Amino acid sequence: MSDAPRILLNGVPTVLAGVPAATTLLDWLREHAGLRGTKEGCAEGDCGACTVVVERRDGPRLVREAVNSCLAMVGQMDGLGVRTIEGLAAPDGTLHPVQAAFVATGSTQCGFCTPGLVMAAYAFAAGGEPAETALIHDALAGNLCRCTGYRPIVDAVASVAPLASDAIAPPAETAAGLDDIARRGSASFSYVGQDFHVPRTLAEAASLRARLPRAHLLAGGTDLGLLASRQRERLPEIICLGRVGELNRLEAGPDGITIGAAVTYARAFAVLTDAYPELETYLTRLGSRQIRNMGTIGGNIGTASPIGDFLPVLLALDARIALHSAARGAREVAADAFFEGYRQTALAPDELIAAITIPPRAPGTRFYVDKVSKRRDQDISTVCGAYRLLLDGDTVRDVRLAFGGIAARPKRASAAEAALRGRPFSDAAATAAAAALAQDFQPISDWRGSAAYRLAVAGNLLRRLQLRVMQPALAIEVDAL
Repeated sequence: MSDAPRILLNGVPTVLAGVPAATTLLDWLREHAGLRGTKEGCAEGDCGACTVVVERRDGPRLVREAVNSCLAMVGQMDGLGVRTIEGLAAPDGTLHPVQAAFVATGSTQCGFCTPGLVMAAYAFAAGGEPAETALIHDALAGNLCRCTGYRPIVDAVASVAPLASDAIAPPAETAAGLDDIARRGSASFSYVGQDFHVPRTLAEAASLRARLPRAHLLAGGTDLGLLASRQRERLPEIICLGRVGELNRLEAGPDGITIGAAVTYARAFAVLTDAYPELETYLTRLGSRQIRNMGTIGGNIGTASPIGDFLPVLLALDARIALHSAARGAREVAADAFFEGYRQTALAPDELIAAITIPPRAPGTRFYVDKVSKRRDQDISTVCGAYRLLLDGDTVRDVRLAFGGIAARPKRASAAEAALRGRPFSDAAATAAAAALAQDFQPISDWRGSAAYRLAVAGNLLRRLQLRVMQPALAIEVDAL
């Protein structure tokens, strides 16, 4: 056994020895640390019963984020703080204000989901956001409770948020503890034939990738974590990319937006919505806060799932994907050339995704996104679409239409684009574009929807797009459908 991950567990420096670094944080907390307040409900990041709060430094600031411990691997937590429900009450047993608010408002029944709800509420209240109903609903959307409604839970959060500084874990103590366990260089954790590598530079990561082309690449883990949590697979070799400095770049300027492959959706949110405010609602539906605090755009690209919600956005916005290998250095691939088939990409076995660049928004650009799923929050798309248009008067000068969920890979609808380009954006043009979708896609059928249903939905979305663009007075009504 080599070195082991170390974390600040409820304020106490702790070494996570005696387990593979690919062990889920949930399993370690319950089976090794004896902290059983954190529950397993779904083991796939949907229910929120396993929510804990990760504490980390962001320069001089301390950031506290709710995450699904069922998807997080202990190797990812190296150098971070982890606070569980047991770490909220005072040493003498006095309840934390968030816990006391849940009691006062009668916000719990069976109690199974309550620890996760309390931790999600704590993360929200400690983050300093105003106690607005919409924000509270967003903060709790990743926590499912089957007992009752959410009104008393929302009331509890509203009564304490934002928390006063003395109701948050002592910042000086937490900062000092994080400094004590901080690791300055790269690390490798090995245990019983399972190796977990944590490089710090792109060169190190690329060298590992060249040497270990079959290793699993771990960015946020919201997809890969399922193999450890739900599938219970033994993962012999993992390269964790979350600490690579170059992969954490986040820049916005005259040349567009550059997002490193390890940047989470939570970190990228403000930059993306500043350039494209139309993305705000869509991104809040991409996943819960727990998922957005872990998941990365680079990981979404790398898994190349046909239902990856952000992939149509990248296609519609003409994004470019920067790749890197130790042998050949850097190269760039257009997003619409990157996805080659079902979970197949242009990525070579020795390459890593380094960054995503979205060009600057052209004046007059119209941009819209849609997601159709069986439920509104925390659900996988049946069909998702992103559309970018430039108009001269009523005439479509340029258009990019991209869809996910319809076929085996996300792709642009080239025939539908051709049906619109150079024509007035009339009802007839939208109908022609909808009909052309049958040339663009060989739709799939599964339990989320039949092939015919998916084509019909995509066609209806194009008709909705025409209403949005040409009859803006109806936009609010259309978007409420």
